[in-house]
Amino acid sequence: MTRPADPPKDAGTREGLRLLAITACPTGIAHTYMAAEKLQQAAQALGVEMKVETQGSIGAENVLTDNDVRHADGIIVAADKDVDLSRFVGKRVLSVGVSEGISHPERLIERVRSAPVHAGNGGAPSGGDVRGGERGVTYKALMNGVSYMIPFVVVGGLLLAVSLALGGHPDPSGGLVIPKDSFWAHVNDIGTIGFTLMVPILSGYIAYAIGDRPALVPGMIGGWIANTGALYDSKAGAGFIGAIVTGFLAGYLVVWIKKVRVPKFVQPIMPIIVIPIVATTALGLFFIYVIGRPISWVFAHLTSWLSGMTGSSAIVLGAILGLMIAFDMGGPVNKTAFLFGAGLIASGNQTVMGMCAAAIPVMPLGQGLATLVRRRLYTAQERETGIAALFMGCFGISEGAIPFAAARPAKVIPANMLGGAVAGAVAGMAGVKDAVPHGGPIVAVLGAVGGVPVFFVAVAIGTVVTALTTVSLVSLEERGDAAPSTDPLPVAVPEPALAGAGSSASTPAGAGPVAPAVVTATAAAVDATAKSPAAAEPVATSAAPIAVAEGPATAEPGAATAVAVPPATAEPSVPPATAPGPADSLAEEPPAAATAVAAPLETEVLSGYLTERTVREELTASDKESAIREMAGLLAQTGKVADVDALVAAALAREAQGTTGLGEEIAIPHAKTDAVTAPVVGFARSGEGIEWGALDGTKAKLVFMISVPEAAAGDEHLRILALLSRKLMDTGFRERLATAPTRAEIMRVLSEVR
Repeated sequence: MTRPADPPKDAGTREGLRLLAITACPTGIAHTYMAAEKLQQAAQALGVEMKVETQGSIGAENVLTDNDVRHADGIIVAADKDVDLSRFVGKRVLSVGVSEGISHPERLIERVRSAPVHAGNGGAPSGGDVRGGERGVTYKALMNGVSYMIPFVVVGGLLLAVSLALGGHPDPSGGLVIPKDSFWAHVNDIGTIGFTLMVPILSGYIAYAIGDRPALVPGMIGGWIANTGALYDSKAGAGFIGAIVTGFLAGYLVVWIKKVRVPKFVQPIMPIIVIPIVATTALGLFFIYVIGRPISWVFAHLTSWLSGMTGSSAIVLGAILGLMIAFDMGGPVNKTAFLFGAGLIASGNQTVMGMCAAAIPVMPLGQGLATLVRRRLYTAQERETGIAALFMGCFGISEGAIPFAAARPAKVIPANMLGGAVAGAVAGMAGVKDAVPHGGPIVAVLGAVGGVPVFFVAVAIGTVVTALTTVSLVSLEERGDAAPSTDPLPVAVPEPALAGAGSSASTPAGAGPVAPAVVTATAAAVDATAKSPAAAEPVATSAAPIAVAEGPATAEPGAATAVAVPPATAEPSVPPATAPGPADSLAEEPPAAATAVAAPLETEVLSGYLTERTVREELTASDKESAIREMAGLLAQTGKVADVDALVAAALAREAQGTTGLGEEIAIPHAKTDAVTAPVVGFARSGEGIEWGALDGTKAKLVFMISVPEAAAGDEHLRILALLSRKLMDTGFRERLATAPTRAEIMRVLSEVR
């Protein structure tokens, strides 16, 4: 087994290597910390010095300083979102996806030594490979726009759906009508604003990821122009596809303008005046006069072409309309089919609108179903968006599928089109009718559809086809991108408990005694551990020494470990420098004649930082500040909090920088402060939930609080966050944690965190 102090013999030039890394994923929860943990473990095993900055949803942690960069031999950026590389000019930079940091950390450490030198051109390092270079820039920019767009889609879509469900009714003159100036009309207006902003936000943040802040204004205005067909004589805007085009055009246009040399007196106003004005004007006029006119031409000719098909087979027409409805979800092709069907209602032909109505909900319903069928293919944010998409699909809001189509256009759009075509064809074959210009199950529920049973059959078949096709295409992509892993299979090994041991050579710095402990090792490490166990180190305490007996060899990981103690009424005082981890529970006083009596230790989690005394079944607090104060008081029961008020102030100061609400009903407030003498973690639940400002809008019901002293803020803080984040992605784990009836049962569930 290779220990950090003994680099492998073949390390060669790796010895003395100083590397930096940044990890980030679009949601900033699990993969960010998993990649950081894997990179640090690989560096430690290879004898390489490495510091990892994590850019997660709880903010940047372990931030790289100018001094770190100055002395670094190379930088690994494992990220699926935009990362500012300007601070690494002149350094070797290797840019890859976050999954590479998880799967092949050793390979990245080898590759970074020959990575290209970053020239500060605003893009990828010159000379980079395709995966980490231009393809990476395009993908990250697209994901950046999608991640900012999703809240607008969800909020706008759900408000429209609710207003239609509760305030809408079919009107004889046509359409689903909400009475003017009513409460639900105002809710509908707010939802419409959310949808209107959705497209400019997508465009703006794609541009921002490429050209930085000067590209934000031209990107957003370009997106608005793309979505406003009236500016270029079209009845429908270019929709989200147009927004993707304007986003990339704006971003690269700004990058190009930045390269233009200007006099020194002009340079200060370039990013705030010159670049935004020039880029916005150029992009806007280019779209109106060059791109917009072809869009208008397509719209007009598609309408004319469809008008000549009304006598054709209903099945063929239904399939074509379904393909068009599903193609761009609000763009010119979609709107052509929709307005064609709506325009025929007044003439008495309601079957064409029936075909459209069956296809309209298929995209969001199919993409939502896909996130349920194969959850592992999707991030937590995508799964949440999938639930919202299912809801929007029921109310005929096809835009609920746009986040999926924007993120994976080559996979999702064909799947949508296939499902839409099937739904339209089935509806056409059965002669389904729709008397209002709207689609989805809502129109059937409100009585506007003729042939309701077949209508639902058409929607169901199209939805299943879309979901299965999407899952198949995404799975193929994932298998094609995955390289064979060279990592050995992990083996769970009970760590031997040693008499009087407070730490061992293999225990990470800052980690307390683990009783019981489970470590992950390879099969070779198991053999090495058996042959040469680490020597015990004495722990200085003010009380009598504690004898810790090793459990039976057949005990399972997590089985009770026994201790024997002399009579004592208080927890022994352990200097933080020698034993930062708690020894939180001691056996009862043994009989006088006995030299040692075995008793089970209190269950410990996260190297003993989280124990039963730092768990509370139910918080009484109803707001964030009160919850943090209550959690700080809970941590103080360990004796490791020197100043409760200072701890609360540090945690609130961290909240002021950005919420620590992760979404998924989770919050992880944390503080780096010398108000605590050793790392300590607490957990509490809130039945009603506490508003924590999470991006997904959920209230925090599972609250972890992490407190570490300044001296231990680096590796140990990162390790705790990584372990928690990785496990909290498991839906089953969260459910077990939320429903555990007692503290003992909660601790049993928390013991799964390893």
